[in-house]
Amino acid sequence: MTCRLYQHSTLGALMAGCFEGTMTIEDLLKQGDTGIGTVHGLDGELIVLKGRAYQVGVNGAVQQLDGKERTPYAAVTFFETENTVEITEETSMERLTKRLQDRFSSLNTFQTVRISGTFAKVQCRSVAKQEPPYPKLVEVTQSQTEFTRGPVEGTLIGFYAPELFSGMAAPGFHWHFLSRGVDFGGHVLDFILEDGTAEWQTIETVEQHFPVENDAFLHAEIESEYLNEKIEEAEN
Repeated sequence: MTCRLYQHSTLGALMAGCFEGTMTIEDLLKQGDTGIGTVHGLDGELIVLKGRAYQVGVNGAVQQLDGKERTPYAAVTFFETENTVEITEETSMERLTKRLQDRFSSLNTFQTVRISGTFAKVQCRSVAKQEPPYPKLVEVTQSQTEFTRGPVEGTLIGFYAPELFSGMAAPGFHWHFLSRGVDFGGHVLDFILEDGTAEWQTIETVEQHFPVENDAFLHAEIESEYLNEKIEEAEN
């Protein structure tokens, strides 16, 4: 089976303030059972795990979505384990991502990563729902809310994107977390893994879907200059 990444809209459009939901969660889940994104109005963080969609709000609360909600930006795939490594000693995010990169088949392709285990610390963020006229994403993240928990059991969902695709996605790793108890999560800023299992797959095909019926997307002024720096500022 071909490993396909399906992405609705682009990170560049989200950076420009295209926060209006343009695809239902129900339709998104037809394209993959594992992934990340956000919800209409940039209303928190979206985590898709084992075919279910969860939203982490600005107050840190997690709720399962019923499918009627809409997303302005999301990336999903049908996850099938291609490679596995067991982590048996405490490992920082920096060390673990370097270890994964060293074992990837290539850094010129997208990779889907799922890490399940016990974390000594997970630092996450979420943002408040925005109202039109929408600001730029960098402006929103300046007032983000951060949460830290540990030890905590749960799952990291992440995508690795080559530098070449910056603007479509965030270059490097982009992680979201959901606790085993489904009561904590968000966009990941940092973590320390105590022990667990890292699984990943190489993406062979990327399907980029554009919300062509949305006027805001069609006419957005997406600034390409210094885009990498702005993405890094918004993501971290």
